[in-house]
Amino acid sequence: MLGHAYASSGKKTEALKILDQLKDLSKQQYVSAYNFAIVYLGLGDKEEALRWLQKSYQDRAGLEIAAIKVDPFLDPLRGDPRFEELVEKVFAPKNGSSP
Repeated sequence: MLGHAYASSGKKTEALKILDQLKDLSKQQYVSAYNFAIVYLGLGDKEEALRWLQKSYQDRAGLEIAAIKVDPFLDPLRGDPRFEELVEKVFAPKNGSSP
């Protein structure tokens, strides 16, 4: 969230430092791809944000990716067909489950 706040307020250098810190931390422990997506959105990089959200889905990030429908940080992606397709995948009924 701090990286997004920096980026949104025009402090791109600080936001990029947060990304570097997340990348370093991810070498030692799990860091959700969702966190990277939020920072990239703050930077205005929708392509990278979508890539990281897709990774979050593939990682089965649970609670974080489940917020994809309502997270206001993701509003800039709403309406993008790739984002909407991802939302559908996240909330698709599981095999054998009823909707």
